[in-house]
Amino acid sequence: MGGRSRGWAAGPLPLPLLLLAGLLQLGAAAQVGRWTEVEISLPPGDNITVFVKRGTLTWPTNLCNIIFQKRRLPSLIIKPGEKAVFTFECSDPEKHYVLEVQKNIDCMSGPCPFGEVQLLPSRLPALNRTFIWNVKASPKVGLELQFSSPRLRQIRPGETCPDLVTYSISSSVEKTAVNIGTFCSNGTVSRIKMQGGVKLALYLPWNENRNFSGFNITNRSSIRRLCIIESVFEGEGSATLMSANYPDGFPEDELMSWQFVIPPHLRASVSFLNYTLSNCERKEERVEYFIPGSLTNPEVFQLGDKQPGNMAGNFNLSLQGCDQDFQNPGALRLLFQVLVQYPQSEGNKVYTVNLSDERAMSLSIEPRPLKTSRRFVPACLICEGPTRCSSNLTLTSGNKYKISFLCDDLTRLWIIAEKTISCTDIGYCSRKNYQLLVPNDIIQLPVELHDYTWKLLVPKDKISLQMTPAQKLQQHTHDKNCETTFSYMLSSAVQGQNLHFGSFCPGGSIEKIQVKTNISVVLRTFSPGFSNESFRQGMNVTFLPSLKDEGVFTVTPDSKAKVYLRTPNWDRGLPPLTSVSWNISVPPNQVARLTFSKERMGVSCETGRAFMIIQEQKAKAEEIVSRDDEPLPKPRDLHHNFWVNISNCSPMHGKQLNLQFCVSLTPRKMDMMVIILAAVGGGSTLLFALGLLICYAKKSKNREDTKGPAVGIYNGNINTQIPGKAGKFQKGRKENDSHVYAVIDDTMVYGHLLNGSNGSSTGPEVDVYRPFQGPMGDRPPSPPPICSRISTKKLHPEEPRPFLLSESDGEPYTFSHPKTVALKGNEDNGIPLLEKKEPEDVME
Repeated sequence: MGGRSRGWAAGPLPLPLLLLAGLLQLGAAAQVGRWTEVEISLPPGDNITVFVKRGTLTWPTNLCNIIFQKRRLPSLIIKPGEKAVFTFECSDPEKHYVLEVQKNIDCMSGPCPFGEVQLLPSRLPALNRTFIWNVKASPKVGLELQFSSPRLRQIRPGETCPDLVTYSISSSVEKTAVNIGTFCSNGTVSRIKMQGGVKLALYLPWNENRNFSGFNITNRSSIRRLCIIESVFEGEGSATLMSANYPDGFPEDELMSWQFVIPPHLRASVSFLNYTLSNCERKEERVEYFIPGSLTNPEVFQLGDKQPGNMAGNFNLSLQGCDQDFQNPGALRLLFQVLVQYPQSEGNKVYTVNLSDERAMSLSIEPRPLKTSRRFVPACLICEGPTRCSSNLTLTSGNKYKISFLCDDLTRLWIIAEKTISCTDIGYCSRKNYQLLVPNDIIQLPVELHDYTWKLLVPKDKISLQMTPAQKLQQHTHDKNCETTFSYMLSSAVQGQNLHFGSFCPGGSIEKIQVKTNISVVLRTFSPGFSNESFRQGMNVTFLPSLKDEGVFTVTPDSKAKVYLRTPNWDRGLPPLTSVSWNISVPPNQVARLTFSKERMGVSCETGRAFMIIQEQKAKAEEIVSRDDEPLPKPRDLHHNFWVNISNCSPMHGKQLNLQFCVSLTPRKMDMMVIILAAVGGGSTLLFALGLLICYAKKSKNREDTKGPAVGIYNGNINTQIPGKAGKFQKGRKENDSHVYAVIDDTMVYGHLLNGSNGSSTGPEVDVYRPFQGPMGDRPPSPPPICSRISTKKLHPEEPRPFLLSESDGEPYTFSHPKTVALKGNEDNGIPLLEKKEPEDVME
């Protein structure tokens, strides 16, 4: 009978055997991953010490050790004249260990080994390596570090070099270490001169195979300052540099200098990126420039001043500290940038900006907000004078400036200006007007004007403003966009009032804009062609008595184009309880068609009512009123000048009042029957007038023939006053206002001439008083008072709606239908032709 084999492969291994197999595998891997032996031999006279020590990473210390002379060591020190052969018990020692090589150079007891500095010892293991050179020298001796190409670039604290190759340079002041800076490759720093001792550290990553140090040490005479850093530019570029010990404080009462080598065809500018001052007891912290061609070298600047720019040729910059307060020293620190670039293509043309006659105005030339790029982009600088340059410049009124530009692309700059016009005296304001005009000195600059803002300020509820543009304006709407190079944006300048009247550009139908209170007028350009269209700009501002509406627009439509108008605060809604009016002119031979863009206002009122009112400017004009809960009027033809008034309630959130309407003109069509009757009537009237004239002439001639010559006698004692009936008006005419007529109807004076042959009158009765039918266009129709607009009482559809037209001389006018009052019989109407006068005593 056959049986099955019971080999180990038939089932799982026992746990003890598995652990033993794992340990064997780990041991084999350790043997395979162990480094080959490393030999480091140091000559006895080179003063070199090598430290092999654990790095800063927090790896477990038992994962990797140094195997030296069959011992496991956490670190190893190799001194001058010693030889060490060692290895690592792991395959990745660069993760656990670093190598530090220190070389001491004593220039006080013997000659210094000047020249190129070598990286010794060679054939070091591939670990992160740091070479440190400590050079001791007399404080009266200057040492110079020369860096071959590529030169060095200083970096800020916390930054790292792209290739991780880093130079760290420090000095000492009275045995106190001073950090000169940290540098990477590929920069402009070519030499660093220091007084006394020097410490230089070169850091190389484990995978860097460099075998040269990249610098020389030479001897120099005393430089009498902490250090001098030389920066060499061969073309356009920039360099960021900083004071010693940055961001810690600059050493007390020390002097540090920078020398800049600039090609003659380029220009250099200095800008301070960050600085702080210490608390000085004696002396003063400052920067000094030695500028080629300057007659006042050295030029002294405070750290808060604008620094020089547009400098041609080499120049020096020095930072001088002070004696600091012992108890509260503070900290002097400086971070700055040097830009080197080609001058402007126009040959550094100088522009004159004369603001001597301006008042309360400021102008800023500044960079546009652009996306930054990692590659070098030449800066755009504005220079006031030959060397005072900065990235932005502010000019103020009352001064005259000469400016130039150090910029290869002036489209990267723009101009923002602001001017304030205020008037507080009503009498003075009523006689004054102002021009809103961009000065020619600004227009002629090669930089685009972005915004020019005028702030017009007047006393509240006492004075209003009227703006009359040089060319009629068009309101920017979705149906008709502005296509000019600039536009005006009108907004309220009252604190907390969010009211934007809209955007307007030349080429429209708006002749005047009246606003109730303070307003901001912003001229904004949209393309570089504003200088060619600047002749179309300009507004004349005058001051008026206070308005009731927030805004009134005077519109004269063009017969060839439609006029689109809309309420302020478009897309956000007309503010609560705000009223706006439009005064729209209609030529005599035209008919205006008014069309709203939607059927209803679309506003939901929380309290009160919103109104839309149309009122023609004629006698007995019909008023058209629509509330927020009613449809808006259908397209309507209007034959006379008319008002449109839109007044808001207190709307609910989300349901705002936005209305847009259109006005178009068409030629007026006259009825042929009316034309014929008018022609016949005109001819008959002319013949009748000629007949009367001939009859009158004949009668006068006959009367003159029968009468003798007339003799005129003057009698001064006769009362020429026609007596009137007593008892009707006891007051004089000056007291009862009977001589004031709102409307004098022609039928009241010439009604008897219109009587037909049968005695019937074709017009109204002669003895009829007709009431005044409202203003003829000087004031806009006003909505119901705010108290009625915010009332929660809903009006009955059949009730007459109150409609306050305007106020003139303090008396409100109300639109209403005229009531005819006929007088009975021969009853006197009580309106004397002349004022009654008592008889006087006559002296003969």
